[in-house]
Amino acid sequence: MPKNAVVTLRYGPYSAVGLSVEHRTFRLEGLQAVLAADGHQVTLEKMEDWNVVELKVNEEVFFHCNIKRLGIRGDGKLDPLCQEARIAVLNAY
Repeated sequence: MPKNAVVTLRYGPYSAVGLSVEHRTFRLEGLQAVLAADGHQVTLEKMEDWNVVELKVNEEVFFHCNIKRLGIRGDGKLDPLCQEARIAVLNAY
């Protein structure tokens, strides 16, 4: 994948620690940081599927996971799921 690609990060609502089901972005911070460090432009897009994260490049989904498996408020460097997502985007083309 060339640098400076636009990656759409789609995310659904989820419940955190007994709170109501809402769209929250703090679990996405590490993933955003990892992708931005590679030079990609990340745009966030809400979706209605619960507990889901998808990464799209040129309207094609290259990665998806359960949002609850992502680390909380980290830089993503030590999160194996963020690294898996990073590699999926790099291998997109």
